[in-house]
Amino acid sequence: MTHPSHPSAYPQQPPREPHTVPFPVQQDMAAPYGRTQWEPAPEAVPPVAEPAPAAAKKPGRDRYLDLLRSIALVRVVVYHIFGWAWLTVLFPSMGVMFALAGSLMARSLARPAWGVIRGRIRRLLPPMWAFSAVVLPMMFLLTWKPVREEGIWWFLKLGCYIFPVGAPPYPWLSGDKAGLLEDTWAVQAAGPLWYIRAYLWFVLASPLLLKAFRRLPWATMLAPIGLTAVIGSGLVTIPGETGNALVDFGMFGSCWILGFAHNDGLFEKVPRYLVVSLSALVMAFGLWWASGHLTADGWDLNDIPLAQATWSFGFCVILLQYAPSWQQLPGRLAAWDPLVTLANNRAVTIYLWHNLLIMATIPILDELWAIPFVDAHLGSEIEAVYTVLMFLLVWPLIGIMIVAVGWLEDVAAKRRPRLWPNGVRKTRERPAPEPSSAGGTRRR
Repeated sequence: MTHPSHPSAYPQQPPREPHTVPFPVQQDMAAPYGRTQWEPAPEAVPPVAEPAPAAAKKPGRDRYLDLLRSIALVRVVVYHIFGWAWLTVLFPSMGVMFALAGSLMARSLARPAWGVIRGRIRRLLPPMWAFSAVVLPMMFLLTWKPVREEGIWWFLKLGCYIFPVGAPPYPWLSGDKAGLLEDTWAVQAAGPLWYIRAYLWFVLASPLLLKAFRRLPWATMLAPIGLTAVIGSGLVTIPGETGNALVDFGMFGSCWILGFAHNDGLFEKVPRYLVVSLSALVMAFGLWWASGHLTADGWDLNDIPLAQATWSFGFCVILLQYAPSWQQLPGRLAAWDPLVTLANNRAVTIYLWHNLLIMATIPILDELWAIPFVDAHLGSEIEAVYTVLMFLLVWPLIGIMIVAVGWLEDVAAKRRPRLWPNGVRKTRERPAPEPSSAGGTRRR
């Protein structure tokens, strides 16, 4: 089942001529686009008197979870550039990101629920407002107009660019005369917003979901998969935005609640061999279901809700079952610590802007053919590796965007704004102390 907020519903673009390649319009997170994600670090709020029955956790960030989130973000970018459907099987990024977010949400809910929800919403909105402040004017400047038949409702839906309780509207076709943007650029740019909506609703529902989980853990955790079996398999169809939201909840709700189980140490009470064996069976069912419901994109699980729900759930169970709870990245992974830290501190920025920045690589790379030597001798070679060049170029563009607007994530979290928060502290050589007039020393 696909829907407008789901990039898998987007039309395929015609090939670019003469020197560009089509930008894959697919879903994954990020949405299109697949469903990418993130989870900000818990904010400081007053503790409650009664602690939640969670397993004892070491203070500080869990670097294993941070590493998983970084891998998920990179995989989303790779998917949206190359469009490889098998990536949704190799690493189901959206399920992983929802599971990690659910774990951190359960950890935060040891404090008063309203303060936690308010903090999560506050961290989410300013980065989204910066994104909307750029994308919305572009849409209107490129001839997007209100839909007369929808009346005032059309304008009310624009409010989802400010507070994402629903799917925001966008034009299906919108280009410019210079040809710098694809006709479907607005669809691609707005694609990640489905995840913002789903994340918001999971945050709002978490206090009730956590109470239900701690009363009936297994039934609560598996209920979203059961919902997907009903409405995500075509057995029952619910039209409109309500149906879209329920499908999203069904596909990733079990992963979110699985994060509760990880935080509470539920799987530590079950033999590991049993957990892994049952998870493998659930994943095998997902692949079996997908094999009988392949779409035009083949094994793209984003287009097969029940397969996505079961495969992602089983995959995340195994990842979290073996979670080592690193306080620091071990061994050779330590070399990646600055990038892992940066990705986690700027996850919202990377997720929101990556689609638009991928599209920005196309007109930049097309300028290569303006160089006479390249056009005459290297045109076919560049065409053959065009998507690889897109992948290489998008990361500097993401870095520029992190510097330009990423600091809003710090402002939203009530932290000091930082341009490049990769955890590396610059050490300045201190001058030698000078003797003071009192016979002691003083420092500059």
